[in-house]
Amino acid sequence: MYGLLDLPWWGYIVATILMTQISIAGVTIYLHRHQAHRALDLHPVVSHFFRFWIWLTTAMLTPEWVAVHRKHHAAVETVDDPHSPKQQGIRKVLLEGTELYRKAARDRELVARYSHGTPKDWLERKVYSNYRLGGIALMFMIDVLLFGVIGITVWSVQMIWMPLFAAGTINGFGHWSGYRNFETPDASTNILPWGVFIGGEELHNNHHAFASSAKLSVRSWELDIGWLYIKVLAVLKLANIKRVVPVLLTDMNKDAVDMDTLRAVVSNRMQVMSNFAHDVMLPVFEDEMQKANRGAVQAFRRLKKYLNRDFQLLDEANKKKIQKLLDESDSMKVVYTFREELRDIWGRSTLSNEKLLLRLQQWCHEAEQTGIDSLQQFSQTMRTYTLPPMAAGV
Repeated sequence: MYGLLDLPWWGYIVATILMTQISIAGVTIYLHRHQAHRALDLHPVVSHFFRFWIWLTTAMLTPEWVAVHRKHHAAVETVDDPHSPKQQGIRKVLLEGTELYRKAARDRELVARYSHGTPKDWLERKVYSNYRLGGIALMFMIDVLLFGVIGITVWSVQMIWMPLFAAGTINGFGHWSGYRNFETPDASTNILPWGVFIGGEELHNNHHAFASSAKLSVRSWELDIGWLYIKVLAVLKLANIKRVVPVLLTDMNKDAVDMDTLRAVVSNRMQVMSNFAHDVMLPVFEDEMQKANRGAVQAFRRLKKYLNRDFQLLDEANKKKIQKLLDESDSMKVVYTFREELRDIWGRSTLSNEKLLLRLQQWCHEAEQTGIDSLQQFSQTMRTYTLPPMAAGV
């Protein structure tokens, strides 16, 4: 039985991939970056199209999805996190991610608290909410009408795509395995550096570091296909980009730690800590590894990836190994302590800007007295940090 479209075998594959990619674009651009984090504004036509398409292909409602995701950020890795593999176990999140989402979405108090700013119009109240399964039923009829009997297979792939790759893969592996550009206070990871298959959501650690950024890639070798879609929409005047990852600038004519330095450090704290790990922690660690006996080198290498991790996120075995390293190496203990003191500066939200500035000035002064070259150079470089002109008043 043929449908309105008589395609070659590969044409059905292309059509299926195209439709699943539209669903992924809808989730990452509309639900995630636009609705949940307000990183960009979308033209009403684009916004309504994505909202309708998500209803057709996933039966998800915008207020519920946004609320569950915001709750995830607010309670990440805690018992209140709707889908943390650290709490629920990786197997449960991978295989039952959709069930975990539905359980959270049924919590009316959660949805009311975290869904502010999402659509509450007639369509949402009278159509999408009242006929939640009507969309996927309509999609089934459209697929069969277009493709014939094979449309049932196309529809089935559409139905499992988002639960498998978004609810399972991103929420599961995105907090379990991968690489980290930034030591965020959670277990988020970048699954792959090329965010193509799931619209850029593979770059999950980058997202947790800069949740309000419309662009998820931060390194030159990373690719966020969702960002490419957004740029096309922006060129067509269908999207307005509001926020991206802040830029950390240096002014080589500047050598005093002033309020501009403080604002640059606080605004770009994730980059600052990433630079500290690469420019200070790593050289000292490698120097210590050079001094170690041959039998201890392998142990050093295994410990390397945990060195910059938030101490509270480590398991007990690695906490003991890190502590043992710090006890046996004065230089490692010094740079580790300075890292924690630097992190503490922007954690002091109750202090005035003037007091925070004094703490940063003191930090730089003491760092430059340690005699550790990499720490001294980092402090001297940090003195040159500045904000872009447009952000100078922040």
